[in-house]
Amino acid sequence: MTKTEKNEVIEVLKEKFGQYNNFYVTDTESLTVEQVSNLRRACFKQGVEMKVAKNTLIRKALEALDAEKYAGVYDSLHRVTALMFSENPKEPALIISSFRKSANSDRPVLKAAFIGGDVFVGDNSLAALTKIKTKNELIGEVIGLLQSPAKRVLAALLHHHEKQAGTAPAEA
Repeated sequence: MTKTEKNEVIEVLKEKFGQYNNFYVTDTESLTVEQVSNLRRACFKQGVEMKVAKNTLIRKALEALDAEKYAGVYDSLHRVTALMFSENPKEPALIISSFRKSANSDRPVLKAAFIGGDVFVGDNSLAALTKIKTKNELIGEVIGLLQSPAKRVLAALLHHHEKQAGTAPAEA
């Protein structure tokens, strides 16, 4: 790989790291070519971008952007690395989990995940990452919590109003 080619890869990676708040660092070393293709397909279907790159180039791209911000990721940059970029913080975890289940394997291995500024290191983080709430899920829960007391108050007011108007069903 020429210096120019290396610089091109670094630029592409910098663009991806800048574009996404979430990325996963995985080890795909023992996967077959067919398995890697299947993993790519699963990622594509879920809107997750997968990129395989040399660890030195990944590190250079991260350091060029913000060496301190990404410091927790550097130790995971060894062996074969496939990056998964995603808007949704848990989608790559779900893809990895389901891929492992269908392949009856413990691969790919999660080396690290960078989620909105937090670094999760190690494969034992995978189960927790499949359960994290997305922004939309959290918003939905808050709206649900806000609506439920209002619904109860409205139902009580309506019931009270109907009672006064004599249109309420007779209470047993």
